[in-house]
Amino acid sequence: MSNKRLIHGFHAVNARLWQNPKSLIEIYLAGGRQDERARAVAERAQTEAVKVHVVDKARLDSLTGNARHQGVAAWIDASHRVVDIADVLDSLQEPPLLLILDGVTDPHNLGACLRVADAMGAHAVIAPKDRAASINATVSKVACGAAETIPYIMVTNLARTLRDLKDAGIWIAGTTMEAETDLFHFDQRGPLAWVMGAEGEGMRRLTREHCDALVSIPMFGTVESLNVSVSSGMVLAESRRQRVLAGEGKG
Repeated sequence: MSNKRLIHGFHAVNARLWQNPKSLIEIYLAGGRQDERARAVAERAQTEAVKVHVVDKARLDSLTGNARHQGVAAWIDASHRVVDIADVLDSLQEPPLLLILDGVTDPHNLGACLRVADAMGAHAVIAPKDRAASINATVSKVACGAAETIPYIMVTNLARTLRDLKDAGIWIAGTTMEAETDLFHFDQRGPLAWVMGAEGEGMRRLTREHCDALVSIPMFGTVESLNVSVSSGMVLAESRRQRVLAGEGKG
């Protein structure tokens, strides 16, 4: 199966069991775990007719490459992750709120970005195929289930995708320390896509040129920069705050 992928950890496996159980091929559960979380996974898997293998810790360590698997791992059919931006936009009942990652290659950062995007109600995360981390077991573990629920769309040409989003009426906003407009004075209630640059490098020049607005994140302490997932969480939280106050978003 070309789209077969391993996930591990209770958040990732439970997200699959409840959101898309048909994508689960088989689950591996540590035999030494008799706690409530393990029982819940086994019971839900039985309900959904997903095969469960009870194995020892050594087997799970080998299967996951000694990752922090918490005593559970699963093989999934990841083919359902193929999704089109147009499908996402067509399904929305509120102004789009998107997160675009330009060159985020670290799987831990990607997982954290997916987690905050899901928490703040972003509708999709978009990244270029050539300079981005793809979904793997590490990403799923860090994302705590968000990798299994929020659409992660990898595009061939990011610049063209940005143009298409603009044509669809979506405002493109990038973050930079030099911007005159700051996060708290930027209107984020309409259709919006936030662009976050790569770790330590920022947005690429062409990506920056496609932004309709450049916004700075106010810094009140001594640190000079923020991790991309922290920055993503801050901008998405402010977008959601403004929408809730305006009565246009979830809340």
